[in-house]
Amino acid sequence: MDFGADPYPEYARLREHEPVRHVLEGQGLYGVLVTRYEDVRMLLNDPRMSKDPRNAPGDWQEAGKGRPLEDRSGLGTHLMTTDASEHTRLRRLVSTAFTARRVEGLRGQVQQITDGLLDEIVPAGRVDLVSEFAFPLAITVICELLGVPAADQDVFQRWTKDFRRWTNKAADDPGGGAGERPVGLRDLLAYLTELVEMRRREPADGLVDALIAARDAGDRLNETELLSMLALLLVGGFETTVNLIGNGTLALIRHPDQLKLLRERPELLDSALEEMLRYDGSFETATWRFPLEPIEIAGTRIEKGYPVLLSLASANRDPGKFMAPDRFDVARAENGHVGFGRGAHFCLGAPLARMEGRIAFEGLLRRLPNLALAVPPERLRWQRSLTIRGLESLPVTFDA
Repeated sequence: MDFGADPYPEYARLREHEPVRHVLEGQGLYGVLVTRYEDVRMLLNDPRMSKDPRNAPGDWQEAGKGRPLEDRSGLGTHLMTTDASEHTRLRRLVSTAFTARRVEGLRGQVQQITDGLLDEIVPAGRVDLVSEFAFPLAITVICELLGVPAADQDVFQRWTKDFRRWTNKAADDPGGGAGERPVGLRDLLAYLTELVEMRRREPADGLVDALIAARDAGDRLNETELLSMLALLLVGGFETTVNLIGNGTLALIRHPDQLKLLRERPELLDSALEEMLRYDGSFETATWRFPLEPIEIAGTRIEKGYPVLLSLASANRDPGKFMAPDRFDVARAENGHVGFGRGAHFCLGAPLARMEGRIAFEGLLRRLPNLALAVPPERLRWQRSLTIRGLESLPVTFDA
């Protein structure tokens, strides 16, 4: 079977025989892939592991990945590219704006958006659950959170779809499309700059306004940091929810006994969401890390600056941590998955993704009876991405 469709048998082999594997990716990128749960969990929280690509070897940086690329567009200083005191400062400032109360305040809007999308879907008896439900739900919620005017939300949907297509094109053809992303980032930078200026003139109640006002002991985000954080939240914020809904629904369809159990016992939905994130989560790997000094992992020495990828997907199926890891169990207790990372770089948007996921699956389970795949499983296509684990589409049928 294609690795993209089912990477888990290969991850099992790597965990047993090559827990630290040297890999070569497209566009001249290289590094090591770490696959065992304990190693991944430890490195996610190891202060010796830098997230700043400027600590990578020069030839790796020239491959056009990460902060060097984003810096040329003015969007390179955010939580995914900073370490230590710089990261702590940024996260503290962003956290004063991106609060649990603000996320919870979106619950009614998320429910309304979900119900509206399902009202359109239900009569048809067939839908692409990714493009016609998960994607518009996630991007609309992100736009509502940020305070993007309703008139501009269609533009954002097009940009994020273009970003997804670019990701797949670059993976399929490493030599083609390499120069397209910076143009898109410059377009995004221009829009966000205009949005920030408008919000300074005409304040509203979105996250943009909260980030503009965020202060801590007199400190505040500078213009580059503000725009970079908005871009990260916008472009990255929707993928977690889209893939949670797509991958999670597919897991339920492929395990009809678990789908039946969840319909009969809706109180299991919270544990089911955590199992979806463990069993086939939204992200294949964490973003690149770079040791600040030589380190040893599973008997393998890794030199200072040598790029490291941590396989979240593999760690979440490690039998050393999880009993019967390849079994999808919506009632699984004590689910210590690393689907949202761990430590200082734990996903800031995890509460939002969980809330959106819960509301989405409540609606899907209630309103789409006899849910089934509309195409043979082998026809499903997965995004060709190093970090993202998600379906390009998920055609399903149900009783209208």
